[in-house]
Amino acid sequence: MNWKKTITFGKISANLNKDASSTSSEAVAETSNSGFGKFGKKREETNVTQMAEIKPEDEEESQNIKKLMGISGFGKVAKSFDIQEMMENITKTININKAAALEREKSSDDSVESKKDDDNDGDNNDHHDNNDDSDDDDFIGPPIPPELTSDKEEVRNAAGKKRNTDDSDDNDDDDDNNEQASDAEEEMTLSERIPCTHEVTMTHGTKAVIAIAADPSGARLASGSVDYDVCFWDFAGMDSSMRSFRTLQPCENHPIKCLQYSTTGDMILVISGAAQAKVLDRDGFEKCETVKGDQYITDMARTKGHTASLNCGCWHPFTKEEYLTCSQDSTCRVWNLYRPRAHKSLIKCRAQNGVKTVPTTCAYSREGAAVACGCVDGSIQMWDRRKNFVNPSLILRGAHAQGNEISSLSFSYLGQMLASRACDDTLKMWDLRSFKTPIHEMKGLFSRYDTTDCMFSPDDSMIVTGESLNKGKSTGRVLFYDSKTFDLVKEIPVTNSHVIKTLWHPKLNQVFVGCGNGIVNVYYDPNKSMRGAKLCVVKTHMKQKHIEVMSTQQIITPHALPLFRQDRPKSVRKQMEKDRLDPVKSRRPDLPITSGQGGRVASSGGTLSSYVIRNLGLSKRIEDDQDPREAILKYAKIAEEEPYWIAPAYKKTQPKTIFQTDDQESGPSSKKQKT
Repeated sequence: MNWKKTITFGKISANLNKDASSTSSEAVAETSNSGFGKFGKKREETNVTQMAEIKPEDEEESQNIKKLMGISGFGKVAKSFDIQEMMENITKTININKAAALEREKSSDDSVESKKDDDNDGDNNDHHDNNDDSDDDDFIGPPIPPELTSDKEEVRNAAGKKRNTDDSDDNDDDDDNNEQASDAEEEMTLSERIPCTHEVTMTHGTKAVIAIAADPSGARLASGSVDYDVCFWDFAGMDSSMRSFRTLQPCENHPIKCLQYSTTGDMILVISGAAQAKVLDRDGFEKCETVKGDQYITDMARTKGHTASLNCGCWHPFTKEEYLTCSQDSTCRVWNLYRPRAHKSLIKCRAQNGVKTVPTTCAYSREGAAVACGCVDGSIQMWDRRKNFVNPSLILRGAHAQGNEISSLSFSYLGQMLASRACDDTLKMWDLRSFKTPIHEMKGLFSRYDTTDCMFSPDDSMIVTGESLNKGKSTGRVLFYDSKTFDLVKEIPVTNSHVIKTLWHPKLNQVFVGCGNGIVNVYYDPNKSMRGAKLCVVKTHMKQKHIEVMSTQQIITPHALPLFRQDRPKSVRKQMEKDRLDPVKSRRPDLPITSGQGGRVASSGGTLSSYVIRNLGLSKRIEDDQDPREAILKYAKIAEEEPYWIAPAYKKTQPKTIFQTDDQESGPSSKKQKT
């Protein structure tokens, strides 16, 4: 049995010069020996058409059609290239460029040798010549005449010398200007940068103002107090009386602990003593409310919201729909504005021994990359927002005294410094690059409220904080410290109460201070500050309109007919508009007489009825002293002799008038009774 037999799938013949007129039998034998052979007879190709040659007369006919139709050609014609001619042109241009380069080298060498002073300059020029050689090799086109090149080089050198002299002069001028500006800045000390020449007082209420927020544009201010109220102040709409345009209680009977406007200024975050945070729009209407967690679950990660009262909250500096809250349940939660039914991320604050610790304040860094919390155990903990909130990226135990709340954390505008204010009567400065020991510590700053804050000035040159009223003192102060030397720059006595919240608005350049007696002080400088309180001071106080209100007892009848249904109590504005249309309530004076409307007629008779009354009915005047019966009987004889109204109407049909006689003695009328 032959195992070496090979199986082939077709065969390609290498004999290309074989005669095409081979017999069909040879073809069949050849195909049978190669591959699988042939299956059945080969079908005749019926649809094959033979290509016909283009005759010259047909080509002339197509040219005539082109001329007749005005067509340049039927399709594109392939271009023909003469390669030999192209190569000759290329060699010619290369030779011309080389000759021009040699001439340019000679001229440049002569100029370099004449101007050469030392070896370093020579080396630089040789390097420049080598660059010129490389540039000349790539040069294409006719050469530039050497006369023009030398002229251009002289002009270029002269322009370079002039530019250098001008630059040196400009640099001298700039240095002088910078020195003058620095001298001016040095002359303006830090105390002069504080806008505190003028003061305006806004009254929130009688309780302590523990929350202040201003929108980024500086058009509005919001203040929250222990009396559960949130007041909205609009600087463009206020006058010199400095009254808020709206006061509301968004969280019922819970004190307002923190307020902050979003980055766009169209929403405000309200943190109260409740377990649910609220987001209000610009006018104070509620946008959303976070969900409350299940207080019977010990694992805070399994609840969708906070289970204890809130302490602080803030918006993300760039993501407008994200905000952060911290609570007494030892957690910080990141929320999405459009998904308030569950938190986005959860942060658990732990003490050194692993047990829970309560975060009293929270803040985002200026870039929004870090989340910082200050806890009751005196620690400052930070997490990287770009990672999971499992372990803190930075943690400092014992930053403040244990058991004293950290009331505020403030990042500098440059993002490298951190200021912390606590109820242990200290203000500490930290460098985030070496976050182990404080740079400086300011002591003796009494703080009674756990919302007393601190902040940096807009140029990071100063740190601002408030001081509560300690025993033996009569006025609360706002303190300004130098952020570099940590010296006390200025102190402003505010009022005879505690100074709790401070806000230095970077756009308005005005300082807002919330006090313990329910007032908000605004400090500004007319020359350095913009808008804000400056708009209100120049406006005169408008007299308030007195609105007469009639107290009526309202009877609620939900299914009454429309005729007996009472209108719902409308808003004050709509009621005033309705009363304005009422002539009695608005005490409208009499309108000028131009027509007969309203029961009053014009003297000339504006309508047909007034014309009849004036000209026909009262044509003959009747004296008031005359008896009316005599005046009527005076026309009785005239009516009998010359009847005008009734008698002529019945003269033809009833010549003799017949009147019904009324007989009292007659019996009942002969009226047919109904059966």
